[in-house]
Amino acid sequence: MATHPLNVALPESEKQQAAKLYRLLLHDGIPCLLGRSGEKEYLTPSVYELLRDVLANLQEGKAVAILPLLEELTTQKAADILGVSRQFFVRLLDEGKMQFHRTGTHRRLYLKDVLEYKHDRDAQRQRGIRAIAQAAVDSGDYETFITPEE
Repeated sequence: MATHPLNVALPESEKQQAAKLYRLLLHDGIPCLLGRSGEKEYLTPSVYELLRDVLANLQEGKAVAILPLLEELTTQKAADILGVSRQFFVRLLDEGKMQFHRTGTHRRLYLKDVLEYKHDRDAQRQRGIRAIAQAAVDSGDYETFITPEE
């Protein structure tokens, strides 16, 4: 059974309510929901964090998509998430850089694997940037301005 993402983008008129709900979730105490007939259901920490994060984005006017981590993605959708071309992405798969499975002749990936790869790639980039900056500081070039003619 294919699942579909739950995409949420609030109209301007509802952003204030999202902001109010977000502020309510920031108060101390155990958050709960009140049902129509008055029953209280206390939120678990993981549900609380999910609601808080969703509301934080909605109040800022950002759209939110909720997908299952085991959502199957096509190579094009996965490439879009990573911000690379499909051809480049397929090459990554062929080089064994990511896990995938086949549905017939088509490659399919799980969202969790794509997000994990993205997280690792971004962390590796940050380490590289820090190493370059540290090398510049160590060599004394950090404060040196180099003109384009040099």
